[in-house]
Amino acid sequence: MHVNIEIKARCTQPARVKAILEQQQADFKGIDHQIDTYFKASNGRLKLREGNIENSLIFYQRSNQAGPKQSDVILYKSAANTNLKAALAAAMGVKVVVDKKRAIYFIENVKFHVDEVQQLGNFVEIEAIDSDGSIGIERLREQCDAYMNLLGIQTEDLVECSYSDLLLEQ
Repeated sequence: MHVNIEIKARCTQPARVKAILEQQQADFKGIDHQIDTYFKASNGRLKLREGNIENSLIFYQRSNQAGPKQSDVILYKSAANTNLKAALAAAMGVKVVVDKKRAIYFIENVKFHVDEVQQLGNFVEIEAIDSDGSIGIERLREQCDAYMNLLGIQTEDLVECSYSDLLLEQ
C-alpha cells in the first residue's frame, strides 16, 4: 500500500496548466484514454483502469473533502484486455463507468493529471505520492499545497469527491 496526498479541481484553462507544467520541465508521459469501471465494493472504492498507458486494478480509501486529503491506495498492475473486468462485474456488479482523456505529468514523486472527463468537463489533479514511506505525510502536504499555488488552483475550484460520485449525482 502507498499513501497519496491529493486534490482534484475543476479546470477552466487546461492549456495554461499544461504550459506551467512544461515550464517546470515536468516529465510528460502522454495522453491516456482511460476507462475506469467502478465496482460495487462493500468497503472503499475498487476500480479497474483500462488505458493505453495505465492498466491497473485500484483499491483506495479516502474521505470526501475539498482540499488536500489522504488516500490509501493498493495498486495491482493488470494486463490490457483480460477477463478481469468481466469477472469483477459478475461477482460485484458495476457501479459506474468513467471515460476520460488524461494528460499525465510527473515532477519527482508528484503526479499531475489534466483530465477531460466525458459528461463532466475539465479537471486537474495533483497526487503527491509516497510509495515506500520515505517521504512522510507532512512533506506530501507541503508539495500538494505548493503545486496548488503554482497552478493557481482556487479553493472554490476544489472538488471533494471522485468522478464516479459526480457522475452518479447527475
